[in-house]
Amino acid sequence: MMEGAAVHDDSPTLSGNVAFKTPSIPPADTSLYSLPSEVVDFFKAQIGYILEVQAKAYKIAPYSWIRAFMFLHVKISSNPVYEHILKLGRERTDAVLLDIGCCFGVDARKAAADGFPAKNIIASDIHKEFLQLSHELFKTTPASYPGCLLSGDVFNPAFLSIVEPSDDVSPAPVTDLSSLKSLNALHGRISAINATRFFHHFDEEKQFYLARALAGLLSAQPGSVICGYQVGILEKGIVFANRKGSECQSFSHSPESWSSLWDGGVFKKGSVKVETELEEVTNHKTNYPVMKWSVMIL
Repeated sequence: MMEGAAVHDDSPTLSGNVAFKTPSIPPADTSLYSLPSEVVDFFKAQIGYILEVQAKAYKIAPYSWIRAFMFLHVKISSNPVYEHILKLGRERTDAVLLDIGCCFGVDARKAAADGFPAKNIIASDIHKEFLQLSHELFKTTPASYPGCLLSGDVFNPAFLSIVEPSDDVSPAPVTDLSSLKSLNALHGRISAINATRFFHHFDEEKQFYLARALAGLLSAQPGSVICGYQVGILEKGIVFANRKGSECQSFSHSPESWSSLWDGGVFKKGSVKVETELEEVTNHKTNYPVMKWSVMIL
């Protein structure tokens, strides 16, 4: 879901630039398994062997969010721009949806289930094994699910380099995603990008780098959009938290600083519409602020 993690029994677990300090890596705990009511029906129709897949993933990378089954929480459909993204999939013939830092790609699968053409959806994660487990989780095969599962490191320029946002509003030619090797082939050609629980894994400098890299992928056609969901804060800075025995320290943006980053920082001032919504959520009896957001080309 993010750049590589180094894990040792006597050191913090690294998730991007976020360190989780624990006395030792806790074992997987099935008592933490629960599904939000709004996605129960979706998973009943789609999901295969949740507990088995979670156990395999936790052995690959013992992240706290895998242990807490947070990979099951569909977030793209709760973003106010979700219906707009589905409309792009129906009405824009060249529309491509990228689910970046996706783990098993549950948001990508939700969009496909709701009508965005699966053959035009890319689910990308640094862990190739997570993408392989996606098929096991959803009881699919490469033949039965035509979506592109693309592994790569977004901080590796060979996979995703930084270019200036496109100003070419002409429709992009239809792209065969089945042969895709990196995201660099799609500069200026992606209609919608979803970055759920991704940016907050990195420090301020890398968040700005990542924003610039993703902006270079976005189509210049009006209505093209980047959206996401991440830990937020009233004033940007370091957030400290204790989640299920793991001490977490990370950098978070405020709605104001996040808007300024995109409108005038990444994109030319006034060329995009940024919307943010800060709310408090409870996860396993822990309260913390999260921010839904979107950046749309005007």
